[in-house]
Amino acid sequence: MNTTRNDVLGIDVSKKKLDLALLINGKLKAKVFDNTSAGHRALVTWVRDSKASLPTLHICMEATGVYYEAIATTLHAEGFKVSVVNPACIKGFGLGENIRNKNDEIDAALIARYCAAMSPDPWTPPPLEQRQLRAWTLRVQSLKDIRQQEENRIEAHIVAGLRDVADNVAEHIKWLDAEIKKLQDEIDDHIDRHPGLKNDAALIASIPGLGATTVARVLGHLGDIRRFKSAKAFAAFLGLTPKQRTSGTSLKGRTMVSKTGNTSLRAALFMPSMVARRHNPILRQFAERLLANGMAKRAVISAVTHKLAHLIYGVIRTGKPFDANYLHKNLAIQDGI
Repeated sequence: MNTTRNDVLGIDVSKKKLDLALLINGKLKAKVFDNTSAGHRALVTWVRDSKASLPTLHICMEATGVYYEAIATTLHAEGFKVSVVNPACIKGFGLGENIRNKNDEIDAALIARYCAAMSPDPWTPPPLEQRQLRAWTLRVQSLKDIRQQEENRIEAHIVAGLRDVADNVAEHIKWLDAEIKKLQDEIDDHIDRHPGLKNDAALIASIPGLGATTVARVLGHLGDIRRFKSAKAFAAFLGLTPKQRTSGTSLKGRTMVSKTGNTSLRAALFMPSMVARRHNPILRQFAERLLANGMAKRAVISAVTHKLAHLIYGVIRTGKPFDANYLHKNLAIQDGI
């Protein structure tokens, strides 16, 4: 077998199935498997029985919700080189190829060609404790969303004079409060049981404006933040970096955040940014200066969120708690940090 070839396998992941496109020496072979444990085992067997150069085979897929995680983890455990790519990158690559049609088979082939052309970085599955933490934090957020819906319903029932229905909703809200409290306690215990999570949680919590709920969501979604090479790379992963739209003299669009990262995590940082703007000495002074320079209030919050991401990265990378005096002295709260 020729082990110098760089064969690639593109996988288009959906809830129920996996569409494969195996690219060997420019020739494409398609296959479909169920997105189940049995389907994953069959996929591995099919790949091993193929004519691909297994030692150098590069497998690529998009980060589609949670549906990619099981197959990506399985393939990684089997010793394959696996990359999980932001869907925006695949979409942009497809636009460059002027692709007009879209279906699962076409998407799998596009992912394979992207993998061959761009050679994305390998993916490493997050440890079990991080995946558990993420699942628990998402569960808490789901219950909070339901609670807010019930709050809206109880108000409507009271206005309509349906007090008995409102009382029933109120009982449900009490149950939700108890469940949320129980899960939050479990999350705290989970973090305490894992020294790595506990240490990072303490560092992030030292930043004024960040509470236990936000800390848990950040760690659950991101795990070891040290894997990012810089604060800018970390902010870009979150989709918090500025996106300019200017070209020549004809296009002068408004600069905004890119929003190409984790939507849930950006939302989780929004309210803490509002709090940090008032109570974090670094971010308060930063926001006041931007407002004095005429920046719109909404844009200031986005800038504060971006700066907050830099602070999170800073305390993790240095291993030192937040210190406003240190930052004032060494960083002078410059806009570029």
